[in-house]
Amino acid sequence: MIESGVLDVPTLAFVAICIAAMMGLFLIFTWLQQRNVRALAWWGSAYLIGAASMALWTAPTPLYRLPSDIPAAMMFIACGMIWNGVRLFHGRRVLLLASFAGALVWLIASRLPIFPEGPARIVLGALVIAVYTFAIAFELQRERRRSLYSRTSALMVPCLHAGIFLMPLAMRAFLPEVLGASWLEIFALETMIYAVGTAFIVMLMVKDHYVHVYRTAANTDALTGLLNRRAFLESARDLCVYQGKRDAPVTLMMFDLDHFKSVNDRFGHAVGDEVLQLFAQSARTSMRANDIIGRIGGEEFAAIVPGRLDIAMRIAERIRASFETVGARLGERQIGATVSIGLASACEPIMEIGPLLAHADAALYRAKNDGRNRVFAASEEAPSEHARLIASARNANDSAAVVALRRKTAA
Repeated sequence: MIESGVLDVPTLAFVAICIAAMMGLFLIFTWLQQRNVRALAWWGSAYLIGAASMALWTAPTPLYRLPSDIPAAMMFIACGMIWNGVRLFHGRRVLLLASFAGALVWLIASRLPIFPEGPARIVLGALVIAVYTFAIAFELQRERRRSLYSRTSALMVPCLHAGIFLMPLAMRAFLPEVLGASWLEIFALETMIYAVGTAFIVMLMVKDHYVHVYRTAANTDALTGLLNRRAFLESARDLCVYQGKRDAPVTLMMFDLDHFKSVNDRFGHAVGDEVLQLFAQSARTSMRANDIIGRIGGEEFAAIVPGRLDIAMRIAERIRASFETVGARLGERQIGATVSIGLASACEPIMEIGPLLAHADAALYRAKNDGRNRVFAASEEAPSEHARLIASARNANDSAAVVALRRKTAA
């Protein structure tokens, strides 16, 4: 590979092509094992197209009688496919035309007299790759899950793109005396690093995806998509601790769908499940991004919000009014579903959520006892013995005991 102190460009190019092709085949094979991650197919295909592009670019001219701008166009298509793969990986739709936009711009521009062979065409190619680089960075930045792998991908992928494709081309265009004839050798070496580096990051992203899927499945109520009871209580405790360190208040809300048993009796459990899903959707759209809501059990839900009682009251009223509207009818059925809401706020730092749950439970009982379909806020005084019994039953995860206590008092 070394001759007279100079790296052998054909050998380096051949190694780079083999590495890119092997990485492409590896990603395709991984996709065949995990068909639900379709982005792997896009990324693997992009690697194979990139390998073919390098092969056409470095092969002796007699072997290939294609126009000289075709290999570069293939490289731009590969970049566009990597970008679309990132979009697909994060659940966004594929923009197929955009994958070919860079190649089309290149093919059209390369036939114009203002873009002859030389620095102008190199700069154009660098700009096309820069657009895809920033597009990839933007898609990664849009991802809401801020895990370590996501942050690593958002930082490393654009840096790899810029370092591998932009810097050597720019130096070739503006500082030819620095690189001289060896710029192709550097480009081949960097391509090998890029192929290995991006494949490693792709596998980290896939692993991160599956960790997120499994964690979500363990913490999510299957029917409503909200947090389940355990996950909600854990998240609520974490929020209480966080707000306590900042001497900031939290407010807890308890929800109970009114006359839900009669909905099941009149229309069947399938319709009852639809009503529960409808409430979950209505509540999600009425709450802020940093509010936490979960299904405690049956027709009972709970939410905890960072903020004072007056702020939570506005949120609760928005949820109540929204669900009263959307729950009036379900298809052709006149349902008339409503919700009662009890609130309790803690202005002092708290480390345990149990007392706050008891206060909110007392307020919820009062809201139902006063006629349902209303919001009631607990006073600062201690909850009644009835509310304590309900809170104890809930902490024991005994939904039947909670219902029995409420019906006994309502009677």
